[in-house]
Amino acid sequence: MAAILAFAGSNSSTSINFKLVKLTATMVENHDIQTLNLAEHPFPMYSEDLEKEKGYSDALTQFKRHIAQADGIILSVNEHNGNPSAYFKNLLDWLSRMERNFLEGTKVLLMSTSGGKRGAKGSLGVIEGMLPRFGAEVVATFSLPSFYDNFSEDGILDKDLKAEHQSAVQSFLDSLN
Repeated sequence: MAAILAFAGSNSSTSINFKLVKLTATMVENHDIQTLNLAEHPFPMYSEDLEKEKGYSDALTQFKRHIAQADGIILSVNEHNGNPSAYFKNLLDWLSRMERNFLEGTKVLLMSTSGGKRGAKGSLGVIEGMLPRFGAEVVATFSLPSFYDNFSEDGILDKDLKAEHQSAVQSFLDSLN
């Protein structure tokens, strides 16, 4: 049984990416899964001065501990103007300062969604290129376009997108065995 950490790279209390993460987490069986809502975990804006003056916040240290205990991560990233949110980029900056290879040996299911037709593919592409620099292995990706048209509390509505999501989840789970 693998330990899986599931979260969205968003600090919004109404994050649609977190809704996608929660749906995905319900599909995981026979593994220990922990879902974290990062809207409940504030992190200061990174600066070298702050790092030298105060070190690493308790929230950051605790989050890094959760990552270190995970064999796999389910992550959905939001997008602001075609890129990852400043919040999530800031989190990566802090974590990489604590330990450059903080994702060493970690399998990742990387997802994204947005209200638009591209489904935050710009952000997904940026993060897909970044995570291996920290030791992660991105084993599957999935992007859900037009969230409000394609998602309900019962799941993904479009049958092709639902099948694509299920395939990505299964590839991720297979990689953990």
